[in-house]
Amino acid sequence: MRVKICGITNLADALHAIEMGADALGFVFYPPSPRYISPQKAREIIEKLPPFVEKVGLFVNESASSIDSIAKESGISLAQIHFDIDPQELSAIETPTLPVIRAKSSADISKYVDRYRLGDAYCEAYGGSGKRLNLEWFRGRDCSKIILAGGLSSDNLIELRGYGFYGVDVSSATEAQKGIKDPIKVEKFIYNAKNI
Repeated sequence: MRVKICGITNLADALHAIEMGADALGFVFYPPSPRYISPQKAREIIEKLPPFVEKVGLFVNESASSIDSIAKESGISLAQIHFDIDPQELSAIETPTLPVIRAKSSADISKYVDRYRLGDAYCEAYGGSGKRLNLEWFRGRDCSKIILAGGLSSDNLIELRGYGFYGVDVSSATEAQKGIKDPIKVEKFIYNAKNI
């Protein structure tokens, strides 16, 4: 299972996550978030990363041109679209995208069914809420293109066995404080995710 460690704000946390086996790192380009990082600071980190690691930028309520501009400035390789967007707007973004489904019901899981997408629990705020999705919503579905987020921890990952999710995305459960990772929590989360 692929693992994305989101909310990266410094090089030490980024390098440790990669060393522990993270497949992707997430950078939050949403200023109200306590995990916000500027595109310039993200570039400073990204330039020092080894190859073959996906660099994901999280965007909220940004235009296609703004997303592409920030992507170019920061050096990210994938834009995580964490807000409702119509297919036409999504296709206008030149940077490769990962749409996020902020699910309120099981029917929402069917959005973007033909592409890779991230499933998260709906909440008024964006990202890092720790709310969990109802796993029953995924029973009997093809989850091979779904990255699951929301309320995951090293202790509950075992519940995902048998669903066949493409990957998992975590932020708050791997932190010592908002925006700063706890190395032991990161290591344990990645180890457990890779051994489901």
